[in-house]
Amino acid sequence: MVKLFIPQLVYIEPRALEYPLGHELKKKFTNMGIEIRQTTSHNQVRNLPGDNHFQQYRIAKSTLVVGVRKTLKFDTSKPSAEYAIPLATGCMGHCHYCYLQTTMGSKPYIRTYVNTEEILEAAHNYMAERAPDITRFEASCTSDIVGIDHLTHSLKRAIEFFGESKYGKLRFVTKFAHVDHLLDAKHNGKTRFRFSMNADYVIKHLEPGTSRLAERVEAAAKVAKAGYPLGFIIAPIYLYDDWQQGYLELFQTLKETLPTYATKDLTFELIQHRFTKPAKRVIEKNYPMTKLEMEEEKRQYKWGRYGIGKYVYKKEEQEDIQTTFGRYIEQYFPEAKLEYFT
Repeated sequence: MVKLFIPQLVYIEPRALEYPLGHELKKKFTNMGIEIRQTTSHNQVRNLPGDNHFQQYRIAKSTLVVGVRKTLKFDTSKPSAEYAIPLATGCMGHCHYCYLQTTMGSKPYIRTYVNTEEILEAAHNYMAERAPDITRFEASCTSDIVGIDHLTHSLKRAIEFFGESKYGKLRFVTKFAHVDHLLDAKHNGKTRFRFSMNADYVIKHLEPGTSRLAERVEAAAKVAKAGYPLGFIIAPIYLYDDWQQGYLELFQTLKETLPTYATKDLTFELIQHRFTKPAKRVIEKNYPMTKLEMEEEKRQYKWGRYGIGKYVYKKEEQEDIQTTFGRYIEQYFPEAKLEYFT
């Protein structure tokens, strides 16, 4: 079982102490005996311990910066939701393929924002603009928010905020099974709790530092019993030897473990493995022994936004993925909704 995340090192921005959560976190980490440093801004976090890049990268992934979210303009989050709600940034997991490695560049530490009420007020304004249409907010675009929420409870606060809203819904996804503190949240069915799932091979070899498959499935069953609408993102779909059998076993495990009523309103999102040239360079630097296959000649090039293209599986392989997963969903969860494949 992956342990609850406890940072090795904490930085606190001075403005964070103007908010109750900032004070609470400083007191909590002081009582835990964790080293606390002050920083004027997360951009000033430098000179992390470690003799080389390898050590510094791993220490950064266990460093937490407690700060204030300055911009309250939300990014869009298609196809998952209308907007990304920024409660945290960064992740303590070590998934070799993760896009955050290039998004976060040389600053892979985790940040949590203590001005939660201001962020939720901004969400309220976005909902008011679109009313009476429903506005969906994605809380895990730049982080695995569940991984730190046992420390901050910002996500729990957001779940209850949207539970009381008229025109808002919340969504997030996690690879962590640490969900117990969220089970009694007053969600009123307004939050879709999604788990990132994968074949056991992928989790074992490419997702170190995250909860194992059995733990995630068990947590999903708990979440379903707590009445949350449930969803699964299967990502990245990765074509290793015997991948069809590995993903079949995933669906069989989900079917055996989930309560029947949880499958009535179940969603699936399917995302094939892809990589960019900059991502490949960073991944090979951070995880030099990775088993992750990233050979450009085995892929096809797909143009992306901002002129940065990505390498995806070839057309025939994509068709095979769609056919295979379509068959599994139809066989094991015929009432589920497939939201997209990309």
